[in-house]
Order: sequence, then C-alpha cells, then structure tokens
Amino acid sequence: MHEMSITQGVVEICEQHAAGQRVKSVLLEIGELAGVLVEAIEFCFAACSSGTLLEGAQLQIEVVPARGRCQGCQAEFAVAALYEPCPACGGYQVELMAGDELRVKELEVE
Repeated sequence: MHEMSITQGVVEICEQHAAGQRVKSVLLEIGELAGVLVEAIEFCFAACSSGTLLEGAQLQIEVVPARGRCQGCQAEFAVAALYEPCPACGGYQVELMAGDELRVKELEVE
C-alpha cells in the first residue's frame, strides 16, 4: 500500500513547516486521477501522525475533479481517465489541467 509512505511524507512535510508547533489541522488536495485512495490516506493518517506534532490533528481532504483541454480544438471537459479522447473532436492531444494533484494545501498550528 503506497498510501502509507505517501501519508508518512505528508506528516514529515507538515512537521517541517510547523516549526515545532502543534498541528491542529491539515488540508490535503488529492486529484481524482492522482492514483491515491482517499480512504487509505485517512486510515493511515492516525498511525503515521502518532507521536508527532500532528498527533490528534484533524485531516481534511479536498478531492479535485479531473479537467482536460484538447490541444486540437481547445474544448475543455471533465476527464474520467487518463488517455481519454476529446469528446468534442475525438483527438488524443489532451492536456490535463487539474486532477493529478497531491499536496498539502493548508496547515493550522496552535
């Protein structure tokens, strides 16, 4: 389960930016196409934060919808999967504009 190592990385990033202060809440952005199971991150967070500045912190997750733009016809549309053709022209030159994010968006400390 790679979500455990991802969650450990999130905890480490938060501890670095907390500068020794206790963390009250963490807001993560996770894109629909990031290849990460939100439920697994939620499950791993308590274990990974135990004994750290994040112990007891509230984890909030924003799921970012996947959006793409066709480089051929410039149509913008919701993307359900990578390498999906443009629904307007059928072209495969689709640029992913959002939906592959995995980042700490906000950190609240005491």
